[in-house]
Amino acid sequence: MATLVVRPDRPRTGTDRINLTALAHQRLMLLLVLFIAITGLIALRLMWMGVFSGSGARSSIASGILPRADIVDRNGEPLVRTMDGYSISVRPDRLIGDPAELARKLNEIFPDQSAADFYKKLTGKGWAYLRKRAMPEQVAAVNALGEVGIEFPREKERVYPQRTLAAHVLGFPPTDGAGGMGVELAFNDELTRHGATGKPFMLSIDTRVQAALESELYAQMISQQAKGAGGIIMDANTGEIIAMASLPVFDPNKLVADTATSCNDSARCNDMVQSRYELGSTFKPISIAAAMDHGTVKSMSKRYDATASLPIGGFHIKDDHPLGRWINVPETLVHSSNIATARIADEMGAAPLQAVFRSLEFDSRPSIELKERAGTLWPVNWGRITTMTTSYGHGIAVTPLHLASAYAALVNGGIWRPATLRRLSANDVPHGRRVFSAATSARMRQLLRMIVAAGTGRSADAKGYRVGGKTGSAEKPFEGGYAHHSLVTTFAAAFPMDNPKYVVLAMMDEPKGNAETFGLRTAAWTASPVVKRVVERVGPMLGIIPDERRDVDISELMPLLWNPKGEE
Repeated sequence: MATLVVRPDRPRTGTDRINLTALAHQRLMLLLVLFIAITGLIALRLMWMGVFSGSGARSSIASGILPRADIVDRNGEPLVRTMDGYSISVRPDRLIGDPAELARKLNEIFPDQSAADFYKKLTGKGWAYLRKRAMPEQVAAVNALGEVGIEFPREKERVYPQRTLAAHVLGFPPTDGAGGMGVELAFNDELTRHGATGKPFMLSIDTRVQAALESELYAQMISQQAKGAGGIIMDANTGEIIAMASLPVFDPNKLVADTATSCNDSARCNDMVQSRYELGSTFKPISIAAAMDHGTVKSMSKRYDATASLPIGGFHIKDDHPLGRWINVPETLVHSSNIATARIADEMGAAPLQAVFRSLEFDSRPSIELKERAGTLWPVNWGRITTMTTSYGHGIAVTPLHLASAYAALVNGGIWRPATLRRLSANDVPHGRRVFSAATSARMRQLLRMIVAAGTGRSADAKGYRVGGKTGSAEKPFEGGYAHHSLVTTFAAAFPMDNPKYVVLAMMDEPKGNAETFGLRTAAWTASPVVKRVVERVGPMLGIIPDERRDVDISELMPLLWNPKGEE
């Protein structure tokens, strides 16, 4: 580029002015080119960041880290949410303060975490979380410490606003493709895939009903000093789980390492699907229904010998409350006779009873979406003694969910359907399979109502709700035999029995009895009252209004119950 020299002692000519203008123009063009180049570089950089940022987001979504669909109950109430949370981390090599003093101050902010634990992380070799989940005020308190080595990353995290409510159903999501439980694990792919849409995942659970069930179970567990408790409320006609509880509970917001060596020792164990039990006399209605469909029981008035214990295979089948006489079918259930039930099963034979049990899936894991499901204890040898003992719930072990599904089929017209945690529309309800005839199901509704109206289930009689059901008290297996002082008590019921809508199951694990139960520990005193209180609380929530003018017509069967005063 030429340089124009202008002497100050000489006046500028027209040529000088033209040359100066050309020079200024050249300089402006150079600046413009530089500006365009810089602007272009910035634009390219922004495009680069945008492309790779979007790629990273898509990668995160695909891997299940961001975002994850919220979970709501059947009424749209939030059960699980994904939120931007505060975390607190440390880079030990950047700390400027005394780690011991810093650990002490962190412990003051987070009393539930020891100073020793903080000190270990503060003096570690690399980056570490000090707290994976912190409240804003806690973050502010830590920030006020002025430590440059402490950082506050914002991360997506799962929050359970109802805390321990339905914890065993909801569970928690897998981390790095491992672990997890409950709905979070069972529907992990769907929750991840649909997370970006913003549409919540709807469950069959009703938060109100769940809270009532847990409340009543907990109160009874404390009153009975029981080891645990559990319950299920199921739609008898669709298989939808309206509530499922297992006590004791855990808080998925505050997960700690589970050091339990077995499911029975872990608070995370969902006993309704992960534990199997000999459910005792709750099997009797199922066995008698099988005998009715097989043609073994053709008349409700047919009598069976219960005058004395029944010898079989080197031991004797006994009744807890021996009647010492011949009894008919309604009396067998109302008085819960092992002897009469065993005689009916013996007359029917093993094959028909096995067929019904298999149709109810007593030989396999329970049908539900949850991954954590226990297998059953199915007898290897179905000889005569096995047929007799399994008919009243001994020698075979299933989960409480198995029993709830079986009772749904028993009262809904005879159709078995798999349990589900999805909320179903009318078009989504599976056709199921027929296990009992419609006529047998109708008769069982009468018999189950009789048990509550006049038998061992009286304490479950919620007025106006027409509850029907069966008690079951079974000793827990122990060292090749049974622990005579360790009972599992169960009451399996349905309501309203003139048009069954819901199955309700309540269970107590090793109740001790109290003054209110006169020290008695059987289901009639420990599990049945829970069902009564639960039905009274949840009935209106489910649209069932008590009506004492309505009931199942049991007038033809009531005369079959022995009345000593009438015989005198």
